[in-house]
Amino acid sequence: MTRTTVHRTPEGVRRPTTPHRLPRPRAVADFRAEPVGLADDGVVTAAGHPPHVHDFHQFLYVPLGAITVTALDRDHELRASVALWIPAGVVHGARFEPGAIVLSETFEAARFDLPYAEPTLVNVTDAQRTLLLGRMRSSAAGPDDPGVFAALSAAHPDCLPLPQPVSEAALAVARGLSRDPGDGRTATEWAAGLYTSSTTLRRAFRAETGMAFSEWRTRLRLNHALCLLDQGQLVGEVAARVGFTSANGFILAFRRYFGRTPGSYVRGQGSGAP
Repeated sequence: MTRTTVHRTPEGVRRPTTPHRLPRPRAVADFRAEPVGLADDGVVTAAGHPPHVHDFHQFLYVPLGAITVTALDRDHELRASVALWIPAGVVHGARFEPGAIVLSETFEAARFDLPYAEPTLVNVTDAQRTLLLGRMRSSAAGPDDPGVFAALSAAHPDCLPLPQPVSEAALAVARGLSRDPGDGRTATEWAAGLYTSSTTLRRAFRAETGMAFSEWRTRLRLNHALCLLDQGQLVGEVAARVGFTSANGFILAFRRYFGRTPGSYVRGQGSGAP
């Protein structure tokens, strides 16, 4: 049974690239109330998808618009920069914003070992986005592709969700910091170089990512720090490279977001230690 699907809203039009059997829906407004099991049929509407459960792993990506997926009593907001892995056996439902396009990639649980035990947000890289959009346009794309699974599950499991801004100035700042997370320019200095005001830039980050500029930048720096620590770089070196003015400040921020110090994180690599 094949299961690669694409859904377009709000008109209630479903455009599957391959056949997809879904569980029978409950009212969208009720999908927090009680889980439902596998059923014979199902409907994806303009408003969303009622609670259901799969016997396969699912990767949900929203190249246009936004959706909110509810699973295990948590809401996960998906936009073009953030996708969601849903392991097999997890009951979940979704609400769609008008005009959202939802892309689903699925993988047999018996064949693929997903590195996540519960629904997990992951940042979508440019390479992953290109892959997903290419498959969305291709009539030859099929499910359970090992190469696609490897590409989509390659994200660092500890990365913090980091939605990308969309307006011109804010996106330019986001791309600049992604290239050099150690760039120490303030929002005011970034704004001056982009011929806009710092107020406009800060408002764009808040409206488009749900975070203040400083919060977004801290998350970006910590995500980069994870990769540098994995490479064996010293804590002080990592702190300087990603833009922290002191190792102590880096350690405090790392512990705040990840629940452990960088040293504890490094010691736990490969051993499963928390």
